[in-house]
Amino acid sequence: MGVWLDWAAFVAIVGVIGAAGYRMCSAADDIAEISGWSRAWIGLLLLSIATSLPELVTGVSAIAAYDAPNVAIGDALGSCVFNLLMLVVLELVARNEPLYTRASTGHIVSAAFGVILTGIVAFSVLVSRDLPGLRVGHVGLYSPLILVAYVAAMYTVFHYERRILVETQVHEPLIPGVEGRSLSTALSRYAISALFVVAAGAALPRVAVEIATQMGWSNTFVGTVFVALATSVPEVAVSIAAMTLGSVDLAVANLLGSNLFDVAIVALDDFVYAPGPILSAVSPSHAVTAVSAAIMSAAAVVGFSYRPRTRLLRRSSWIGATLVGVYLLNAVVQFLAGE
Repeated sequence: MGVWLDWAAFVAIVGVIGAAGYRMCSAADDIAEISGWSRAWIGLLLLSIATSLPELVTGVSAIAAYDAPNVAIGDALGSCVFNLLMLVVLELVARNEPLYTRASTGHIVSAAFGVILTGIVAFSVLVSRDLPGLRVGHVGLYSPLILVAYVAAMYTVFHYERRILVETQVHEPLIPGVEGRSLSTALSRYAISALFVVAAGAALPRVAVEIATQMGWSNTFVGTVFVALATSVPEVAVSIAAMTLGSVDLAVANLLGSNLFDVAIVALDDFVYAPGPILSAVSPSHAVTAVSAAIMSAAAVVGFSYRPRTRLLRRSSWIGATLVGVYLLNAVVQFLAGE
């Protein structure tokens, strides 16, 4: 009976996230329209950080309360590959026109930084066990590098989007109902909705771990696949809500921005893990997840650059098929690794 109650709680929490996520997207869209900032930047800054906080909470609690670094790192990196997989879902939702032809070219910059950040993590996982001396105190040298790269990504995307807006002087269509609303009202609506998303998202991992534990799965697999899926529910709900509002850039920026923040969480987890550099204490199979995220991010770069119009079986582009294939391959590897 306990597992059924856990599943009921899981569904109820997802419902709260979906409802609050829709309102948060609506408020973020108003903020973009009123402020004149691009929707890609608003999604990258406001939506992605709010929807990624459950991964941060899960990582810290997995380390502090359960001494489970594999769950923490698996959740952060697993969320990256899951978020990229959700680009396929957005493709299916965007029926009238292929996703990659509707999205801003600014997403190329975000996805490219995703390749860089996940590449740093993959390299660090592979060398950390053999070179444990590469640290500052108990923190690996890769952690400050990750944080610097994250700040550089946000700075670069902001200036790129601002330059595009100035050069083109093209603004996205006004969403009905924006007239008459103040920026302060939109920010208040965003903040209240974000609190519900964060609170509900933070409650998800505990329920997910309870369900997964009863299945007897390994910590690495649980963190990379199941807990990552649970903590990524806010990203999924918010991105789909953005698509229903007709804001493709908000939806895509939320997913790609969440990936950048999720990699930054790896560095933050390292600061919390007192025994030493956290990547020296986790399974080497996490490097496979990081490489998978890098490959999927690179595929997204190709998609936003090449903008394929043809669809496989009238549903998804070959970019989407690549994302699905890499995701499934990584899930199989993590299941077989069994650490």
